[in-house]
Amino acid sequence: MTSRIGDIVVDCADPELMAAFWSAALGYRIFARDRTGVAIRGATTSPDILFIRIPEGKTGKNRLHFDVCPTDREQDEELARLLDLGATRSAIVGSGSWIVLEDPEGNEFCLMSKRIPAEPAPFHDA
Repeated sequence: MTSRIGDIVVDCADPELMAAFWSAALGYRIFARDRTGVAIRGATTSPDILFIRIPEGKTGKNRLHFDVCPTDREQDEELARLLDLGATRSAIVGSGSWIVLEDPEGNEFCLMSKRIPAEPAPFHDA
């Protein structure tokens, strides 16, 4: 027996803003919201991401972060797209194979140079 990640929970000040950014960045869609936050879901079995409102602000470097990979373009093209969506370059310097960015609330994530093809499966609610 093993476990699987069901949800990834991201504490934030503005769940709607974060859900909109990450939905656009990852090709996910918003599938649920309530007074505590907003949930987004991918097309397949990837974990849902929940953005939960908390009163505290971010105080240091994330202990967990996303590595995102382009699906249908090169890293420099994907960088331009993510910056247009609201990401910013981080003061943290990546290597030649990844670029460190921050989402609209300052959470670091890495844009990798390797490409991972998109999965063509349709959206299904569980």
